[in-house]
Amino acid sequence: MGIDYTLYFVADADLAAGRELPALVEAAVAGGATLIQLRAKGLAGRAFVELGTGIARALAGTGVPLIVNDRLDVALACGAAGVHLGQDDLPVPFARRLLGPGGTIGVSVNTPEEARRAEKEGANYVGAGPAFATASKETGLPVLGPEGVGRIKRAVGIPVVAIGGIGAGNAATIAGAGADGIAVISAILGAPDARRAAEQLRKAFKP
Repeated sequence: MGIDYTLYFVADADLAAGRELPALVEAAVAGGATLIQLRAKGLAGRAFVELGTGIARALAGTGVPLIVNDRLDVALACGAAGVHLGQDDLPVPFARRLLGPGGTIGVSVNTPEEARRAEKEGANYVGAGPAFATASKETGLPVLGPEGVGRIKRAVGIPVVAIGGIGAGNAATIAGAGADGIAVISAILGAPDARRAAEQLRKAFKP
C-alpha cells in the first residue's frame, strides 16, 4: 500500500503560535489529511525528537505516515516513515543509505530538471513549489503556478505534491494541473478549526 499524497499537512512548529502541535495534527487527520510532515527549524535536536515522538504517538493507528523535514537523525529517532529534503540538504543517495530501501524520501524542487534529478537519485516523491506566492516561507524562487506544476508532473514518473500558497480557493487548479496532492502549512495552521480546514481542502482538491 503506497502513501496517499492527497492532503499533505506540513506541521511547522515555528508557526504553531504556542498551540499543541500533536493536537493540531490529530484534528487535521480527522479532517482528511493523508500525510504529515514535521518541520521545526528553530528546535534543537532533543526538543525536535520529543515533538516528533509525540506526533508519531498521535498518528499511531491512523495509517497516516509521518515525514520529518531536513533532519534524518530526528526521523530515525522518532520512527518516522521518512524525510523531506531541500536542494541544499543531505543528498538523496546518502539519505537512502541511512534510511534503507523502505523509507520515504521527498525532495523540494522548482524546475523539471531538479525533479528529474531527484527521481534519478531515488526520491519517492517531489514537492513542487512555490505553487503560488506564500507568506509561510520566503523562498526567493519563481512562482510556478498551475502551469509550472504541470510541467514538473510531466517530467517525472514519481508523485508530485504542490506546495506554497495553496488554499481551498485554488486547490482545484492544482488538481487540474495533474498534481498528486497538495501540501499546506498556513491553510491549516492558520485556521481557527484545523479539522474543518482539512475537510475543505480535501474536498476542494478532490471533490
